[in-house]
Amino acid sequence: MQSDLIDRIYECSVAPELWPTLLDDLADISEARGGLMFSANKSLAWTASDTIRDVFDDYVKDGWFGRCSRRMCLMQQKMPAFFVEHDFWDDEALKREPIYRDFFVPRGLGWSAGTGLIIPTGDNIVFSLEREFERGPFEKRYVEQLNGLRPHLARSALISSRMSLKRATGATEALTDLRLPALLLNEAGGVVEANELIVELKSLLSWGVSNRIRLSDPSANGMLAAALQAIKAGSDPAANSFVVRDGEGSPSLVAHVIPIKRSAHDIFGSSYALLMLTPVGSKRVPSITLLNSLFDLTPAEARIASGLAEGKTLEEIAELGGVAKSTVRKQLRGVFDKTGCSRQAEVAALLSNLALGADPAES
Repeated sequence: MQSDLIDRIYECSVAPELWPTLLDDLADISEARGGLMFSANKSLAWTASDTIRDVFDDYVKDGWFGRCSRRMCLMQQKMPAFFVEHDFWDDEALKREPIYRDFFVPRGLGWSAGTGLIIPTGDNIVFSLEREFERGPFEKRYVEQLNGLRPHLARSALISSRMSLKRATGATEALTDLRLPALLLNEAGGVVEANELIVELKSLLSWGVSNRIRLSDPSANGMLAAALQAIKAGSDPAANSFVVRDGEGSPSLVAHVIPIKRSAHDIFGSSYALLMLTPVGSKRVPSITLLNSLFDLTPAEARIASGLAEGKTLEEIAELGGVAKSTVRKQLRGVFDKTGCSRQAEVAALLSNLALGADPAES
């Protein structure tokens, strides 16, 4: 069931007309009325379950999107996770929030589990599951279940966002519409097709025998190979999104490996995976944005990475998180695996050489 659901999430990436049904299924497993996805860059695009489409049509038309306190709270979080109302407000404060008092509760809603993504490309994406007010807040077990699906939702939504939630008619059109360097790969990692933006990255990647792709960053190249092998084996790699460093060891790109599933083959043919590369944007990008771009970091792992970037020790990170140091050490191994780092200092350097205090909206 879980693997089928993940396959369908990736199918939605280039078949956006399937998102409403997928959002319905996410709502069913979390006892919600429906789900929605908003994508904003230079324009706003959105899709939702049929059960809540009318509500969010009013939400957009009546100007609530621009002044929604919940959306603003979600986009300010540096942890890659789903959040609920009580992460931001107590019951009394929630009653005073205009978006709840004047919009959601009168329509029978009022509880949500939502997450925001800030991508260095300027794409801002929000997922939210909406629950009936009478049903009560989302339980922790449902939030954890959604967190497990978040990396897949994030990768798929980034593609849909870049394509403005429009279905491509073919591989060439899709690669062009992404407006990011991207390649289609076969099972062995050979390049099937690439868009013209790849030419600008010749110092970071190349392909040789059998047209096989090679990233100049050895760690990232190993992670790419592991991701492709995991797709073939039907298993989970350490990461399907990871940093690609330049010759000086500074983060230059975030690579996203997206499996091509189900009806996506109608567009991409017999290709096996899509490799999309998002620029980090040099020192204009704050570490919070880079963390949000590394979709495979769990909330706990992102908290450790962020703490190391701020100069905290493992003891301090453990104390702040209310967990044992041994737990933090175990979670640190996940950070190493997913970022391609081998030492704490490397994790800190990966993030702290970026503009920690910058505003993500300015990047």
